[in-house]
Amino acid sequence: MSQAEPSTPGRVEPTVVVIAAGVCAALHIGKLPPAITTLGEAMGLTLVQAGFLLSLVQAAGMTLGLAFGAVADGLGLRRSMIAGLCVLGVASGLGGAATGVPVLMLLRVLEGFGFLLVVLPAPGLVRQLVAPGRVSLMLGVWGAYMPLATALALLCGPLLIALLGWRGWWWGLGGLSLAAAAAVARAVPAGPAAQPATPVTEAARAPAAAAPPGRWASRLRQTLAAPGPWLVAMTFAMYSGQWLAVIGFLPAIYTLAGVSGTATAVLTALAAAANIAGNIGSGRLLQRGVPAPRLLVLGFATMALAALAAFAGGAAAGLPGWLKYLAVLCFSGVGGLIPATLFALALRLAPGPATLSTTVGWVQQWSALGQFAGPPAVAWVASQAGGWQWTGLATAACSGLGLLLTGAIARRLHP
Repeated sequence: MSQAEPSTPGRVEPTVVVIAAGVCAALHIGKLPPAITTLGEAMGLTLVQAGFLLSLVQAAGMTLGLAFGAVADGLGLRRSMIAGLCVLGVASGLGGAATGVPVLMLLRVLEGFGFLLVVLPAPGLVRQLVAPGRVSLMLGVWGAYMPLATALALLCGPLLIALLGWRGWWWGLGGLSLAAAAAVARAVPAGPAAQPATPVTEAARAPAAAAPPGRWASRLRQTLAAPGPWLVAMTFAMYSGQWLAVIGFLPAIYTLAGVSGTATAVLTALAAAANIAGNIGSGRLLQRGVPAPRLLVLGFATMALAALAAFAGGAAAGLPGWLKYLAVLCFSGVGGLIPATLFALALRLAPGPATLSTTVGWVQQWSALGQFAGPPAVAWVASQAGGWQWTGLATAACSGLGLLLTGAIARRLHP
């Protein structure tokens, strides 16, 4: 697998299977919000317990992203994805049979481990499977896996739960994950962790012997000693925390504004889906030679201005609702330039070819930290202000830090 394998007529491109498997894994992150009300009625789930169920799946990424990245590098990218999908399938199947909330919580942690085993090796596997000229484009498509899964869960979850119940929703996603594991095993060629066909990145230029495949401790030290993974990871945290805070609280904000439940679900799903366009657009722009720091500056600057408009207070509080929603779409859509760009930079700034998943794991760990800390921080600001009017300032502060980190990344890329 040292060369990108050409596709044959009638066969699904392996990269598409990898990206689809990532979407299947991310559906387990988004499957809970549509089921919270039903779980409350069926199992007596309280709001506090619901909050823990939402955050526990991120606990694995927040604490073990780096370690699981090293495990994925040692296990092999393809085998790691297959194992993670199987873990998700089994955990979700057992969750559908759970009779108590504590068991469901334990299985959510297990789902978090499976999720990491799927998504950490995926960017490196994408890079192996496509020709060098298409790497940026396909990484842009990969960057859309989370918003696509979020939108699908918000749109399809309520309908399927109404038809099958929450247990059927859990079992269905478990079966989908097992089918995805079989698809990866069938479509993605087996082989050793390959070097990219063309040495276009800093990681590719590093000697492979710097981190032998079996030396996970060496990979950890090498990744943590390099400044590039730290810069990319902290920048991702500045993005993920504010994006999840805004998108996550949209249903509550619109409900308080008197918007119907159906309209709230559609508006929130569209806002999440807008992020897909930014991710794919980022891949195309990177492929055409647009510098990565320029895309990060555009993304963070737009997120700051759009959030200020969407949650405008004071004299600007009278902005029409449609204009504020348009600002939310810009916040999510143009902000989508950031994650795909950072995935590409993670591969470029990894300290060596044997540390690709380890570097992505470190990025994922900081992303989970941002998602864990961002929503509570924004909620605290709203509670202190007695409303959401200062939310824009809170998220703009994250964007400001993101811009400072972008400057450091630019200097790293062009000393």
